[in-house]
Amino acid sequence: MNENRKNVTRLRQIMDKDKATALKARESWHMFTIMAEFIDSTERLSNIGPAVTIFGSARIKPDDPYYQSCVDLSRRLSDEGFAVVSGGGPGIMEAANKGAYEGKSASVGLNIELPHEQKSNPWQNISLTFRHFFARKVAFVKYADAYVVYPGGFGTMDEVSEVLTLMQTGKTRRIPVILVGTSFWGGLLEWIKVQMAGNDMIAPEDLNLVQLIDEPANIVDAIYAFYEERNIEPSEEERHRMLYL
Repeated sequence: MNENRKNVTRLRQIMDKDKATALKARESWHMFTIMAEFIDSTERLSNIGPAVTIFGSARIKPDDPYYQSCVDLSRRLSDEGFAVVSGGGPGIMEAANKGAYEGKSASVGLNIELPHEQKSNPWQNISLTFRHFFARKVAFVKYADAYVVYPGGFGTMDEVSEVLTLMQTGKTRRIPVILVGTSFWGGLLEWIKVQMAGNDMIAPEDLNLVQLIDEPANIVDAIYAFYEERNIEPSEEERHRMLYL
């Protein structure tokens, strides 16, 4: 068995002291920047609740019906007492922040540094900027009491897949996940039903993690309906579980 073991040099075994010191300094600084993002988001967002996180494409323009729907929905949510959390950029993110900014509750933008496409929108009462996608994702999940997902690309798919995986595996509590756009999401949901559930890749009940609703007023009603028989505040057990996202 020992003959087949791979010999991977540990950092402490690097003989070149200058190289080892440089590597340690770089990785240590990197760890501190990650910690700073978690600490900052915790300090700024711990008391925003209840909150709804909205995902969607950065490429959707203000004259698009989805943009207008999102502004309407966010304003309704804000006036009902929900903070609205978005990615802080253009498109659906801008629409989410704009509607919430015009309402009674906080408009929150969790911006990300990217080489292109991401540009912070001006409708944010609370604005944070992240370097690390995973720290930003934790903030999206940790402070949300519902998710609303408008049409989008790879980023949106990544976010909704992450959320569904965390709920399916019990790493976070189950809360409403609402997809907006029957014509956009319908084919994907049918594929999930036929291919994933049909081939036992997911359990049939996992299909119930998602709702498909188009009208903003009905989305608000669905969120309220979900919490009619449960407390919107996480239980102590749920809070403990979410420490290990």
